[in-house]
Amino acid sequence: MKPHVICLMACSVDGRTLPSRWRPKRAAGDQFERVHDELGGDAWLIGRVTGQEFAKGKAYPVSTKETFPREPWFAQRDAKAYGVVLDTRGKIAWNRSDIGGDPIVVVLSETVSDAHLAGLRSEGVSYFFAGKSELDLALTLEILNRELGVCRLLLEGGGGANGAFLRAGLVDELYLIVSPAVDGAKGAPNVFDSTEAEGDHRAPVTAMTLESSQAMEGGAMLLRYRIENAPRHPTAS
Repeated sequence: MKPHVICLMACSVDGRTLPSRWRPKRAAGDQFERVHDELGGDAWLIGRVTGQEFAKGKAYPVSTKETFPREPWFAQRDAKAYGVVLDTRGKIAWNRSDIGGDPIVVVLSETVSDAHLAGLRSEGVSYFFAGKSELDLALTLEILNRELGVCRLLLEGGGGANGAFLRAGLVDELYLIVSPAVDGAKGAPNVFDSTEAEGDHRAPVTAMTLESSQAMEGGAMLLRYRIENAPRHPTAS
């Protein structure tokens, strides 16, 4: 079963997501964390670039004598919430097993080396595979639901991960904290981003309904949209 996916992001009025570039200078962290807690997701998910910001470790050893099946491995299955990180090729060395008390679960492709899997296991970092060389996001959600009971997932960036889920027709709601600030220059990520190769791949969004709007302190606004997507067609096997 597919979990209900809520994209939660904070941005400037021009849709940029790096507060260090905003003018006037302001931080959205407290507001973001408050909404995050209020939404009460079973898990939250971020992409590799955002995930790297939380890593504390040096690179894992490049080789190991061990071999591991390409099967899910979970250090913990009874957490209140999980921090899920997309890391297709296994580039993040963590030196930690949780983020803010939420156990880390890494989503990998089957091309990841045994040495990297050994590093994850040594630190108690859970992982599973969602594709041979690239990640299948629908499969990722299915596994999170089946293996960990995730029914409500908060998608929290960066723009690349958000954009990939949006284009896959997997985002059900958008909670957007719009801060009274502007970026106004090129180079910063947007709420939803894509690579040049993905530029012609449009999201299958058929409707967006404003469910609520809420004024927050400091002139920020919290906008909640319900998203309707065109029906997904199963991939032929």
